[in-house]
Amino acid sequence: MRGHIKKRGKNSYSIVVSLGKDATTGKYKYQWVSVKGTKKDAEKRLSELLHQLDHGAFIRPGRTTLREYLEKWLSEYVKPNLSPRGFERYQGIVIHYFIPEMGNIILTQLKPEHIQKHYISMFNKGLTAGTVRYHHAVIHKALQTAIKWGLLNHNAVEGADVPHSRQNEMQTWDEYEVNRFLETTRGSHYYALFHTALFTGMRRSELLALQWRDIDLHQIHVNRSLHQLRDGSYVFTPPKSAKSRRTVALSPSSVLTLTEHKEKQQGMRGMLGTRLKNDDLVFSTPDGKPLRPNTVTRAWATLAAKAGVKPIRLHDARHSHASLMLKQGVHPKIVQERLGHSSIQITLDTYSHVAPGLQQAAAESFDRLLNSKSEDLTVENHY
Repeated sequence: MRGHIKKRGKNSYSIVVSLGKDATTGKYKYQWVSVKGTKKDAEKRLSELLHQLDHGAFIRPGRTTLREYLEKWLSEYVKPNLSPRGFERYQGIVIHYFIPEMGNIILTQLKPEHIQKHYISMFNKGLTAGTVRYHHAVIHKALQTAIKWGLLNHNAVEGADVPHSRQNEMQTWDEYEVNRFLETTRGSHYYALFHTALFTGMRRSELLALQWRDIDLHQIHVNRSLHQLRDGSYVFTPPKSAKSRRTVALSPSSVLTLTEHKEKQQGMRGMLGTRLKNDDLVFSTPDGKPLRPNTVTRAWATLAAKAGVKPIRLHDARHSHASLMLKQGVHPKIVQERLGHSSIQITLDTYSHVAPGLQQAAAESFDRLLNSKSEDLTVENHY
């Protein structure tokens, strides 16, 4: 028998798994794993352990270092469940930070003080509080998986103090700065891209993944994102969330800009002896290849400096779009739908800096409404 279950007490079971014969002693080796819950939970855990043994993914509790576990976790859990871009991020943190700092610690002997020491070390190396919080999220998820796999009984991260992330003040452009930037950008290869970013609030990855079939009359259908991996290859991934898969209405100027851009692109393809197809990228190199995200970001910064406007990130084009819409009295629910936020609360929290101006405008509008009614009554009473 490869494995069996023994009842230890109320809601407590032990799983005994045969690891086969020891090559040196010739004796059979066994692994005991404790499970809290019902017998059904224990049976499910036994099935998981046998599956791991069959596929070479089994880790013996008590002898495994954090390094050995994290390497298994990356290959057996992270890679199958995350996007290629997400896997690269997790892998980078594990290889460059967790393993050098804590890799030799036995997994079951990992303590909150080890995690806390790691946070302090990262701060000393110049990492921001936000980046360290991301480290916290990654290691917390890794150890939660270890608990699920029966390798740990508790998560050491929960005993460490998470560093607080300071909220950076949002940088946006006003109407003058947007117009100034676009006037300077006109004629640039990136004009249509940056115009669309400012007039739709779409993310860089969503813009670079846009295909001509996604543009229907006066609207854009956001269906995918494009990312460049460390090896230089490109991958298309689903939108960031369910709400990110959305339809964004286009303004007349956006329709005109994209129409002119398509005509130029068709002309360029004709010179190269090809024709523009519906599944071709809207924003690409002259021969239709994807634009490098970092190159686009650098072009944004260069053109902003040339325009003499306040330097902001390309991602802040999204914030500028939302802020200007809210200042024009557009309902936050519409702004949420355009940006693809998962909830209206995220929109309200993100753009709370616009609230004072909106409140003042609302108060003045309310005042005008009542004063106009009061004047009407005065006139009626006069007659």
